Amino acid sequence: MPGKTVADINNIKNAAQNENDAKKDLTKIYVHMGTCGIASGAIDVLTALRKEIKENSFKNAKVITTGCAGICSKEPIITVEVAGQEPIIYEDINAEKVAEIFQKHIMGKKVVKEYAFARGMEAQIKERIKNNGKIPGQTVVDDSIQGIEEIPFFKLQEQRVMRNRGIIDPNKIDDYIARDGYQGAIKALTSMNSEEIISEVLDSGLRGRGGAGFPTGLKWKFAAKEENEIKYVLCNADEGDPGAYMDRSVLESDPHSIIEGMIIAAKAIDSHMGYIYCRAEYPLAVETLNKAIKRARAYGLLGKDILGTGFEFDIEVYEGAGAFVCGEETALMRSIEGLRGNPRPKPPFPAHAGLWEKPTILNNVETLANIPQIIVKGSEWFSSIGTEKSKGTKVFSITGDINNVGCVEVPIGTTLNTIVNEIGGGVLEGKHYKAAQLGGPSGGCIPLQHIDVPVDYETLQEYGSIMGSGGLIVMCDDKSAVDIARFFMEFCKEEACGKCIPGREGTKQMLNILNKICGGKGSKDDIEKLEELGHVIQKTALCALCKTSANPVLSTLRYFRNEYEEAVSKN
Repeated sequence: MPGKTVADINNIKNAAQNENDAKKDLTKIYVHMGTCGIASGAIDVLTALRKEIKENSFKNAKVITTGCAGICSKEPIITVEVAGQEPIIYEDINAEKVAEIFQKHIMGKKVVKEYAFARGMEAQIKERIKNNGKIPGQTVVDDSIQGIEEIPFFKLQEQRVMRNRGIIDPNKIDDYIARDGYQGAIKALTSMNSEEIISEVLDSGLRGRGGAGFPTGLKWKFAAKEENEIKYVLCNADEGDPGAYMDRSVLESDPHSIIEGMIIAAKAIDSHMGYIYCRAEYPLAVETLNKAIKRARAYGLLGKDILGTGFEFDIEVYEGAGAFVCGEETALMRSIEGLRGNPRPKPPFPAHAGLWEKPTILNNVETLANIPQIIVKGSEWFSSIGTEKSKGTKVFSITGDINNVGCVEVPIGTTLNTIVNEIGGGVLEGKHYKAAQLGGPSGGCIPLQHIDVPVDYETLQEYGSIMGSGGLIVMCDDKSAVDIARFFMEFCKEEACGKCIPGREGTKQMLNILNKICGGKGSKDDIEKLEELGHVIQKTALCALCKTSANPVLSTLRYFRNEYEEAVSKN
């Protein structure tokens, strides 16, 4: 069957938008079916909802299954959008609540306040901010409710990467096309050359969202200059940081944005093959990706002669076995080659000699999801928010001792206080904020005295932390800083590839010292040894993962050294 043309894609877009306009009077019920929702019972909720529609012969409703809505700790969630009313999110839903919501809100058009998300949260958050986040969570609850646009969790976000989250069915390509999907690829393939694409990405200021923050356009420029008939475009979907699931959320909610980003990258460097390296622990993401790739091929958006432009590019999903070190770019490439996932020294850099020693670019999920909008809306649009050196938005997964566990997207430079206390809803009831760990096991803690720090690449480094891929774990004051450091060091020691001595032996010795201190057998000399070892590993380890493995220890020593000293004072 011949693939579709550019005109076909635009006709699909117009038809889908017209259909949405024609059905604007329908009641829309969104059931959020990401991993978090399904694990919490979303399938039962969906079944109960369809049962209510059938038994009540209610024809004025449209059920839409979507990915995660971002507020994962409140799952199962449904969003009800009655014509003429603000959309309302209902949290912690089950079959019994579905029946009540259906009768009262969907049929009766009266909001069921007791199940609505964010009752009275505005007053609660103002009180918490006034007290610098030191008061317990959930101190104010009343019967007032807010539409989605007024809920701080959503109001204070800037959803660009996540613009389709909770809105489209990720398994329906037409839903993506209706929201300007593949318009960036069409523009890149039909009216831009390699230099123009790369220039647009460079001018946008987009930096890699996988952790290193390297300019994306510069990486593409290096690969484009290489003269080789075989080049590769890789997507790193192997997020392995504890508490991190930003990429999973995008993959499950909006897979075509990654596919489109890879098509544009391929045109920029003249590549004809791409791989998405996704961890096998993400079965729903892998399934969703494979379905999206299959539909994109059927529409002529992948394969030979894409949209009749003569350009050829295809994608395969490669499932990783869960090794943390395979998040490092050269280790990831060795894994795709069927070899052990060990990092290799650089140079040569992948843009010169990457996968199978061919020129290769590797970007993570979030980076690629930004690309289509940069091409459609322009570099100035993208760089209109953020900081001078860090443009655009950043997606974070906020977890730990916090009320609103979930995925959020904010302009780079947003303060940690805003993310934790306003968007995150503050710490759990009866607890006080102690620190936030950013950047996963490679990151560091930001304590209460620095909670107003702007979250950007350079500033976080000044405070002993890193942006990382976007994991943000909030910890309260009942947590031991030494235990926190030991947890992350144990993770790094277990996940180190073992190729270099600092990574193999250094992490082991640091963990031994931490176990000694936590076991009540440490001394002041051990604290000094721990700090010295951390600096040595930073300077001598082979890959970035091991170089940064000491960061959690060094940051806790910087801000909570008294806890280490107290732990050894009895000896």
